[in-house]
Amino acid sequence: MNQIDTIAAIATGLGNSSIGIVRISGSEAVKIADKVYRSKKVKKRLGSQKTHTIHYGYVYDRDILVDEVMVVIMRGPNSYTTEDTVEINCHGGAFVTNKILETVIKHGARPAEPGEFTKRAFLNGRIDLSKAEAVLDLIESKNDYALRSSLLQLSGALYEEIKKMRNEILYEIAFIESALDDPEHISTEGYSEKLEVKVEKLLNKLEKMLKDSKNGKILKEGIDTVILGKPNAGKSTFLNLLLGEERAIVTDLEGTTRDILKESICLKGIQLNVMDTAGIRNTEDIVEKIGVDRAKECALKADLILYVVDTSVPLDINDKEIMNIIKEKNTIILLNKSDLNSVVTRESLLHLNKKIIWISAKENIGMEQLEEEIEEMFLEGKINFNDELFLTNMRHIHHIKEAYESLVLVKESIRDKMTEDFYSIDLMNGYTSLGMIIGEETGEDVVNEIFSKFCMGK
Repeated sequence: MNQIDTIAAIATGLGNSSIGIVRISGSEAVKIADKVYRSKKVKKRLGSQKTHTIHYGYVYDRDILVDEVMVVIMRGPNSYTTEDTVEINCHGGAFVTNKILETVIKHGARPAEPGEFTKRAFLNGRIDLSKAEAVLDLIESKNDYALRSSLLQLSGALYEEIKKMRNEILYEIAFIESALDDPEHISTEGYSEKLEVKVEKLLNKLEKMLKDSKNGKILKEGIDTVILGKPNAGKSTFLNLLLGEERAIVTDLEGTTRDILKESICLKGIQLNVMDTAGIRNTEDIVEKIGVDRAKECALKADLILYVVDTSVPLDINDKEIMNIIKEKNTIILLNKSDLNSVVTRESLLHLNKKIIWISAKENIGMEQLEEEIEEMFLEGKINFNDELFLTNMRHIHHIKEAYESLVLVKESIRDKMTEDFYSIDLMNGYTSLGMIIGEETGEDVVNEIFSKFCMGK
């Protein structure tokens, strides 16, 4: 990438809003801004102003007034990209922000690529790759847990942990190489035992990170949840209760829900990607049958199934089909209509070996217990964000696994009493895998792929 040129993009949403920001970064950023900016009262050039100052005036396209603006100057290296940066704060209409961007480009900037401002921050050494990816995670956060996890990584928690482990591994590599080059002065007697202790500690750290990554995935992406049951079991009423609004149509007619209804909700900070589905039953109605087939497909892919049972009617062949579907799935059975006379007992479902909760979707009974069961089922212990680090990025998890496997090979070599040069090879592989996370061992193609996922202007 050519980092000499100056880039520009709209840094705010493209819809109408109260303000919009056009961001410019590069060696010519201030000079280009000077070409389009005119001060309100006195004639002063932006190029003569101090860094981190705000200036009130207008943007002109030659002699045509475009908008009234506030211009922020941030000179490198004390800016996000470490380059000279100018942010033009204008009125937030889509037309006016695009007009200002066109004017800036006309006077020497080029349109930025997606994520190019953050990419420059990375390439210029201001942030490592894990922090850059935390920026994207922060933007895409959908709940408090995901937000706080992203902020923790953005503060450098992951970078510091990875850097510390890499330094420990590098020390051992350097020792082995030195001992092999100068065996007369550097003894390796008893070294294997010492190395095994250190490798074991590293493996424990990596294993914990991998174990906690299950929590991280849930924090970031949520739990794909399917509401399953027979027609009129109360699935749509239950969904409306979860959402706190009348989102799904509720009637006494069987087969009202025919297609998948998708919603996102937050329970105790955990995001549920909920799908209400057609009632499972044998039907001759072609449209309803398609809905039933889709319900079964969604259930097979779900992280969690909420099986709603109408306890006011006996279990039948349709319930048996649902029981076959949930056999190997994370499932919570919801015994609904607990406010009515029940003909289905809890004991009749114990053989399924699933969590069972009495609820009433109509009377809002059992929701607190459901929240607790979901938290216990999916989160490995309680989450404490004071010092806990959760991996939320699949790329990071992949490289942690690689590093773990490499160190397992080191441990095996030690126990097989292999020579020290065998240790060095696998230690180096582990060192490299960890480096891929923070960008110290990453190729240009990987970097380009990561930043292509960013929004324009970030």
